[in-house]
Amino acid sequence: MPPSIEALRRTKQALRAEARRRRVALPEKERLSRAIWKQLAALPEYERARRVVLYIDHRSEVRTWPFFSDVWDAGKQIVVPYCENGELGLFLLEHLDELEPGMLGILEPQPELRQAPGRAVRLEAPDLVVVPGVAFDRAGGRLGQGAGYYDRLLAHAPEGVAWVGIAFECQMVDAVPLLPHDVPMHKVVTESAVYEPPTCAVRPAEPG
Repeated sequence: MPPSIEALRRTKQALRAEARRRRVALPEKERLSRAIWKQLAALPEYERARRVVLYIDHRSEVRTWPFFSDVWDAGKQIVVPYCENGELGLFLLEHLDELEPGMLGILEPQPELRQAPGRAVRLEAPDLVVVPGVAFDRAGGRLGQGAGYYDRLLAHAPEGVAWVGIAFECQMVDAVPLLPHDVPMHKVVTESAVYEPPTCAVRPAEPG
């Protein structure tokens, strides 16, 4: 008999707790984050992306903030996510001073700018979404914070959009139990490897 949904949720919680513990205890996060970014920037999904959806790191997450200038220097646009009414909104960032601390201290776009013309965006090919997570497995399974924000966002992404999880190697686990609403990653990048599940390849956009 397969495990119940409640049993899977308990397993997820245990995996989250252990992965968070290892991530918090990890030394040299800045150096390892640079190694992760180097691997990410070498991916074909990054090379062809016109826009990169890039979360702003918080606490013990893989650092992204130091690499915003690299994205702009590469001639790409940066889109930052923010939480609003239980969903992720996407904001086209033009200047760092358009951000301010939100409720949890995480930098977010200023509320008065979010609906300004051209600033609220939708995913379209060949956008790249860089996805944070608490734990990942080598088959693309992801454990987030548990609210499902990224799963809902990516479930409606059009063909040709790529999503890549980034994590420290210590966050990798043998297997993430997936529920029907969980969206697996196309790739997972750590400081020591690029995991590319064969069943999670990016769907090419239809010409037109």
